[in-house]
Amino acid sequence: MSHSESHVLNELQTQSHSDAAHGSVKDYLIGFVLSIVLTAIPFWAVMSGTLSKPTTFACIVVMAIVQIWVHLKYFLHLNFTTEDGKASSLSFIFSALIIVMVVGLSVWIIYESNAMMMY
Repeated sequence: MSHSESHVLNELQTQSHSDAAHGSVKDYLIGFVLSIVLTAIPFWAVMSGTLSKPTTFACIVVMAIVQIWVHLKYFLHLNFTTEDGKASSLSFIFSALIIVMVVGLSVWIIYESNAMMMY
């Protein structure tokens, strides 16, 4: 087998592995339906007004956290079942941590600077 033939075979194998990592139409539809339901529940809780304010707030927060998980699983395909999935998931978690730290510490610095300038 020549070098060009082996290169083409390697490309085809790589492409088939990368295609398998993406979700199917069924996965996308499950994610879409879950997203709609997880959006409709807090919307109903706010618009109906039947729940108390703390319960409504808790409902919104819980549904938001579950919806983040749904998006990560069904649309971003982050998982811990394969080595590539573990690497992608850990990279995402690390990036999210850095962003939260930069934004949170920036807000803290701005707040403290404002407090020192006012007094």
